[in-house]
Amino acid sequence: MKREKTGYSIIIVLALISIIGLFFIPPMEQDPSYHNFCDSKTVFNIPNFWNVVSNVPFLILGLIGVIKALKFTESRTLYIIFFTGIALVSLGSGYYHLNPNNNTLVWDRLPMTIAFMSLFSIVVSEFISPKKGNKLLFPALIIGVFSVLYWQYFNDLRIYALVQFYPILVIPVILICFSSRYTKTYGYWGLSIAYFIAKVFEHFDKEVDVLLGGISGHPLKHLFASLGILCLLYSYLKRKMVKTS
Repeated sequence: MKREKTGYSIIIVLALISIIGLFFIPPMEQDPSYHNFCDSKTVFNIPNFWNVVSNVPFLILGLIGVIKALKFTESRTLYIIFFTGIALVSLGSGYYHLNPNNNTLVWDRLPMTIAFMSLFSIVVSEFISPKKGNKLLFPALIIGVFSVLYWQYFNDLRIYALVQFYPILVIPVILICFSSRYTKTYGYWGLSIAYFIAKVFEHFDKEVDVLLGGISGHPLKHLFASLGILCLLYSYLKRKMVKTS
């Protein structure tokens, strides 16, 4: 109980810091150099080939996840929306990488926010309260979609950054401070570690290309993020409900 109180306190403090910080941080414009990826190879008439096709695992895992989630008995909608978001990430990111620019980036970021917000709701549902997780889902999705549209029309990434990074900060807190209703919670840690590695590859896109001799960091980002989703999906399929005395 003391650990849960600590968890609630940290979640609230992080929320307050994040929201208040929005008013003190100046508008964050999208850096045009963001679209300058190292990989620009055209293969089979597909530009930026590896950045495009490395999204295929998201589609496969997303579709498998949706099919499996249809059989879930609790909070089914949350899981279906999450895996639908993952499948759409494949299409949105693939479309973006065919012609990287701010307009196509919208279709990359929209499904990402769907996946982030629904995953956050799932974690709340499993570790804190199913009722709270289900109630959180649609407001979270609305905020996520709004953050992308706000960036697109005002060229200000502050809200989108909040939507992406607040769950990243809070989910480990929830995993540590609360107990899940299920076994096999390693999937969330596997996803977190894989996502961290993916972000490292994203940041060092060109350096990885030099190091590996033609394999740049961004396709590896997609593959490691997919590996994290695979780990999470596997844990979902192997877990059981925790018996309460």
